[in-house]
Amino acid sequence: MAGTKVIIAGGGVAGPVLGILLKLRGYEPVIYERLDAPSDMGLSLALQGNGLKVLGLIPGLVDKIQKKEIDAIVQYSALADDERELVRGHTQQKELTGYAINGVRRPVLLHALVEEAQAHGVRVVFGHQLVGFEQHEDSVTVRFANGESGYGELPRRVRRAAQRYEEDDVWGGGRFVHWLDTGISPYPKVWKARDPGAMFNIYGDGFHMIGYAVNDHEVSWAVTRREAEAKETWRAMDDERQQEFREGPFSHLPFGGGELVRTAAHIIKFGLYDRPELATWHEGRVVLIGDAAHPTSPGANQAMEDCYHLTRLLLAHNPSGAPPSTALLEKIFTEFEGPRIARTSELVKGARQQGELRVVSGVDACKKRNVIIGEKFGLGKAGGAGLAAMFKHLVEHPFKAGESEI
Repeated sequence: MAGTKVIIAGGGVAGPVLGILLKLRGYEPVIYERLDAPSDMGLSLALQGNGLKVLGLIPGLVDKIQKKEIDAIVQYSALADDERELVRGHTQQKELTGYAINGVRRPVLLHALVEEAQAHGVRVVFGHQLVGFEQHEDSVTVRFANGESGYGELPRRVRRAAQRYEEDDVWGGGRFVHWLDTGISPYPKVWKARDPGAMFNIYGDGFHMIGYAVNDHEVSWAVTRREAEAKETWRAMDDERQQEFREGPFSHLPFGGGELVRTAAHIIKFGLYDRPELATWHEGRVVLIGDAAHPTSPGANQAMEDCYHLTRLLLAHNPSGAPPSTALLEKIFTEFEGPRIARTSELVKGARQQGELRVVSGVDACKKRNVIIGEKFGLGKAGGAGLAAMFKHLVEHPFKAGESEI
């Protein structure tokens, strides 16, 4: 007997992970992706203990992903009269969660996830952009831009269910926060000798730079600064603008930051927006997960938490895997979204506070910020507590190591 068909709209991080988890438990997921191949957009992300615990539920997958372990975080001040290393500390994630932070190129991760999904027998259909759906008593029909349609008992991640990601609303529906200039650069030789496994933060007047290795040869970095808002999206700057950035003020940053800016092959600029929280993530037989549901896109690790909890609840309430009724799905989705909305909202609030601390203007304000950073992440009792507090939530979520319910 064929398993219950699940339609997953979107082949980003969440799509393949959810597809594999459901396939391993008897469902028949199909992933529809609007692009013609796994996306090469985006530069990198930091896989953390919560996301890696979910990937670890798929046998052998973690070892197949090309990544770079991060074992320390170093904080620097680039203020002209306060240029120094503020503090460094061990991340503690490996001891707390079983996994260290790992830097990875986003396209590398996406290709690995799609290949793993296909190896498990999950159909991945490219070139299909979902444009609408119709709900029936015990099923949903989805429509694609190419005129085709699909049928399933449990559609997931259908973004337009909440009309959240309409093209014009991505920019108009949120509050502009700041710009990010991002790039991938060759690994500076000075770092290989001094801090081969460190994530760094450089704090300046009106800007912040973060970077970490994504393999043995490359470092991903991002500069955050406050500028006027404009309607832009993920895209490479034209050659002239890229060269201006490479030769601009950030090319002189100390502690290896300037070298990264000068040697970046491609630089991408995009705006970060705060988007309103959704009151609900589901509508009938359709549910949102991952970036489609989250305010300000908490990212891949939270998307993987979504995948775990949705799979867990399906197994708990529908252990046979038979096509569920709409009433049962309403119960599952309601139980799923309550804690997830609360958790992602809490993380977004924390990210906002961290962003406000990182990017401040004026020498006096920056010096105060430097003191706070040193106290928060230092080696003393307060600093150690600060680092532990940063990663404490990764111990419990989405499950304690060795205590998965799926």
